[in-house]
Amino acid sequence: MTNEEKLAQLNLWNKNTLMETLEIVFTDLGDDYLVGTMPVNSRVHQPLGLLHGGANIAFAESLGSCLSNILVAHEGKAAVGTNINSNHLKSKTDGTVTGTARMIRKGQTLHFLEIEIKDENGSLLCHSTMTNMVINRKIEK
Repeated sequence: MTNEEKLAQLNLWNKNTLMETLEIVFTDLGDDYLVGTMPVNSRVHQPLGLLHGGANIAFAESLGSCLSNILVAHEGKAAVGTNINSNHLKSKTDGTVTGTARMIRKGQTLHFLEIEIKDENGSLLCHSTMTNMVINRKIEK
């Protein structure tokens, strides 16, 4: 499967999920990374009009989980998040954020990832690390 086909598959997985609600679109994929975008608008604001920290975390977890899953799907396996740690470093009120998940360690049963969410100027808004457990189960989408 080509990277374009893998990206198309990932974006299909978004249908009828939180990722579709948040309008997350996966845009680039490599051997050990996944890039996506999410618009910042009232749908992801907290009451002060800022990008909600929970939306950042949902975006980060979506990137990390999907990267792990696309790397193990051909083995008939799936990856599920077991831990995420995020630091919110800068606020944002509108525009688009870009997230990049990178595989730090790809083990047989555990994946450890780093996810950075940046604004249009490349400023780091949120830094996350995530652990995923690899299980014997296919994604049914």
